Amino acid sequence: MHDVIIAGGGLAGLGLSIQLVRAGYRVAVFEKEAYPFHKVCGEYISLESWNFLEELGLPLSDWNLPIIHTLLMSAPNGRSLQQELPLGGFGISRYRLDAAMAEIARSEGVELYESTRVTDISFQRNSFTVETSGGTFSARVACGTYGKRSNLDVRWKRAFIRKKSTRLNNYVGVKYHVKASVPADQIELHHFPNGYCGISKVEEDRYCLCYMTTAANLQACGNSIPEMEATILRTNPYLDELFAKTERLFQQPVTIAQISFEKKTQVEDHVLLIGDAAGMAPPLSGNGMSMALHGSKIAFGCIDDFLKGEIARYQLEQEWIDRWNSQFGWRLWMGRFLQRWFSTVLRTNLLLYSLKPFPKVVSFLIRQTHGQPF
Repeated sequence: MHDVIIAGGGLAGLGLSIQLVRAGYRVAVFEKEAYPFHKVCGEYISLESWNFLEELGLPLSDWNLPIIHTLLMSAPNGRSLQQELPLGGFGISRYRLDAAMAEIARSEGVELYESTRVTDISFQRNSFTVETSGGTFSARVACGTYGKRSNLDVRWKRAFIRKKSTRLNNYVGVKYHVKASVPADQIELHHFPNGYCGISKVEEDRYCLCYMTTAANLQACGNSIPEMEATILRTNPYLDELFAKTERLFQQPVTIAQISFEKKTQVEDHVLLIGDAAGMAPPLSGNGMSMALHGSKIAFGCIDDFLKGEIARYQLEQEWIDRWNSQFGWRLWMGRFLQRWFSTVLRTNLLLYSLKPFPKVVSFLIRQTHGQPF
């Protein structure tokens, strides 16, 4: 019997597991991949997470990571604006970050099962039975930190899975690492019809180039990523130049499909959902990684109270829902609002034209999707 079992070994799952074992609990984490591995992600983290990551044991100050202070954004017609970021962020690849956190988790005593998929989680008699490809396990608390979409979401028939295609779901994501001539302290976000592409520096001389678009865009190009990049993304002059001058370091891109930004629940069948599993921040808001990390800190406080016997299970679940919504509800609403506004070429062109003379308004909008150091 474990105290806590966590399905998913990303930022939220690893961050939570490290806090729990340091508090004396027996914790198991199941990750379907083997570290290190690449995943679709913009790889920009708000500086609100810096102190927390160093407290977990990551020597960020020694890694000479790029600190990012400036945003350059362009509309599909090439109109652009440049803006100082209110707080700023830093770049680091998930390939490096997740593997480093996994190593800390192991060293602290987390039972970390790699290449192991969770197939089912059931709740009976005040405990959980977790079925995995590596066997059956039991726990007092179960958490889902598996990211954007999982077989568990389908099994639970979650509402966002059952929704028809809208402007907030059925997206695809594509990521490369590249060599590029982009200022190390700048993140760029370039819009194209029904999507946007970001690029910023990570460690060493690498840049993360990651874009999100609708599945309809890909289908219109015969499901060919090169064709879509040539005929849709490169209609933006900035992206045309960027794709012409970057050197790709991946033979094939990392991809993900069926991404949804619809509102999600934070508890399913008594399982606490954290990170993207609880609600995905549109990449346009640039804060999903910090939300996952901050969510792990909030969840630890709730779970710790429960395991100490200070609150009942129904209080644990309600406290987690309340604290999650208090911290992230407005940010996600604003992220979805901006996602809708930037959903068409005409709106995006008009919005950037209207915002350029008002940098304080741009700064205000950025602050609405970000938090304070935690």
